Amino acid sequence: MAKRTSPRRRPPADADTILQAALVEAEETGWAALRLHRVAAALGIALPDLYRHYRDADAMAEAWLSVADRAMLAAASVPGMARRPPRDRLERTLLAWLDALAGHRAVTAQMLLGKLYPGHPHHLGALVFRLSRTVQWWREAAGLDAGPPRRQIEEVALTALFVATVTCWGADRSPGQKATRAFLNRSLQAADTAAGRLFAVLQARAASSRR
Repeated sequence: MAKRTSPRRRPPADADTILQAALVEAEETGWAALRLHRVAAALGIALPDLYRHYRDADAMAEAWLSVADRAMLAAASVPGMARRPPRDRLERTLLAWLDALAGHRAVTAQMLLGKLYPGHPHHLGALVFRLSRTVQWWREAAGLDAGPPRRQIEEVALTALFVATVTCWGADRSPGQKATRAFLNRSLQAADTAAGRLFAVLQARAASSRR
């Protein structure tokens, strides 16, 4: 009598393999409809193996956005970057952040919108923290080192610009997201001019108060 053998289960997948499988699944279903048991089934792993790397879908979203953070910081290390004007450094590093996510642009936009869902206030708080952290790293990648009050002005302006650019990018269907690139370029020019004028006003007021 032949000896029966049980089917072999695949070895546990690593974190990156699981993340990529989730993104592929989300391309089909939408991020809101993503179900982790289907991701596990597609990989031939058990849910505990998936949980070992990701506690939930939001943790996967965080890992995906962190891919962009690392790409942005890597762009800051490109030879000659430090010699470029600040506005150019801001543009190049933010585009590196967006380009790292471009392969799943629609799903990424769904991730971010999902964090704004009123029924998940803990996700909203996490989104605010993530936004602040990313903007701070964007400043670091661009080599901005101004002190107050210019630093505070930059942080407010860059946060607004980051949100506006990501919003534009999420809906951008132009080849290579050319519309987003044009929007970012125009916005940085306008922000640079406005920040310079505001800083000049603050300096003038400070000088006047010392008289």
